[in-house]
Amino acid sequence: MSNWMDQIPEGTRTYLAGHRLDEVECIVSDIAGIARGKAMPATKFAQQTQFYLPNSIFLQTITGDWAVLEDQAFTEPDMILTPDFSTATAAPWTGDWTIQVIHDISDQQGNPIPIAPRNVLRRVVQLYNDRGWQPIVAPEMEFFLVARNTDPAQPVEPPIGRSGRKAAARQAYSMSAVDEYGPVIDDIYDFAEAQGLEIDGILHEGGAGQIEMNLRHGDPVKLADEIFFFKRLIREAALRHECYATFMAKPIENEPGSAMHIHHSVVEIETGQNIFSAPDGAETPTFMHFIAGLQTHMPSVVALLAPYVNSYRRYVPDFAAPINLEWGRDNRTTGLRVPVSGAEARRVENRLAGMDCNPYLGIAASLACGYLGLVEAAQPKAEFTGDAYSGDESIPRNVGEALDVFDRSTAIRQVLGEEFCVVYSALKALEYKEFLQVISPWEREHLLLNV
Repeated sequence: MSNWMDQIPEGTRTYLAGHRLDEVECIVSDIAGIARGKAMPATKFAQQTQFYLPNSIFLQTITGDWAVLEDQAFTEPDMILTPDFSTATAAPWTGDWTIQVIHDISDQQGNPIPIAPRNVLRRVVQLYNDRGWQPIVAPEMEFFLVARNTDPAQPVEPPIGRSGRKAAARQAYSMSAVDEYGPVIDDIYDFAEAQGLEIDGILHEGGAGQIEMNLRHGDPVKLADEIFFFKRLIREAALRHECYATFMAKPIENEPGSAMHIHHSVVEIETGQNIFSAPDGAETPTFMHFIAGLQTHMPSVVALLAPYVNSYRRYVPDFAAPINLEWGRDNRTTGLRVPVSGAEARRVENRLAGMDCNPYLGIAASLACGYLGLVEAAQPKAEFTGDAYSGDESIPRNVGEALDVFDRSTAIRQVLGEEFCVVYSALKALEYKEFLQVISPWEREHLLLNV
């Protein structure tokens, strides 16, 4: 790897210009989207071509427990990690000169590990590619800046802004609300620039201290990598200013939740043309097939789009989150929205995914549904033109129900990979079991002396 520095992006080389690289972080995403791996001196990194981590990193719950699969011994064999130098980027919040590198993950025979989230997304993208298509996504990230919360028993509170007041709710699109947290936003921009990450725009959402950040459209794996990096840099920027950034789906009571809206289009690899638009600019049958796939198969992947018990607190009528799988043009009450656009940018926005989902798995799940619609040539229900919050709820409402639907979906499991689906179900079932052992303050307040 003597010439490995020649393989990293130009922006990263520019960041390091005139400095001696001290450390390299070799990282992968686990099932939750947490960065796992190891850090090493740059001189040691340069002497190795691959690294090793046990496969058990994909069996660990968000609480640190370990899922055990039936008929499989827990032996923790090593996986092989090979650096993907195209992902090398700065870690500008560190005290020395450090870069991060996402690694490809394979078994000891060189086969991609099927349960690695990045590999799951690659698998789905390859299904599109095999048919001559390239999926395009444009994610929107929502998150809250909150006051430091060192006691989990205490409710999360909005942060104090530069005015000395707590963040105010119901300030959607307010520029002054964004300015309240200008120093944090400035650091987010500075970190993103150092990392070569492009931000399409930042705005204040409807919750107290809630920010939305839009990313430009592009390749699904590259955009998932960027969200993976962005979550970390946003947390680091917040910590510099005595607050937290949280990507919980619903961190504050009586406030809206945080989504990861995903805009989808598909182009022909050979021509680069958007298959959702005809030469005359009209919508194609293919566009309707994709929407139908989302409508039909989305219940089966809610377990990936809403992975935790807290995720389902976001699905509340009239709280800026969908509770249905209706589709409509420029209608934000529907789970599937067709934004205003020209023919070349025709797309559909999936509004169901929570910001707490693993970006690789959330994007893979959404793409899997659209892919099935394309190959099945399915037809969607009629366009919904009213307030979809008033309609019937059509998605699972808790982890247990979502896992049951996920486990029954043969089509989705074939697209995502059976081995991954088995591991994911086992992991989430264990997390749900752990949660059910916890007694909440609501139960103690209302049931202890009254029932």
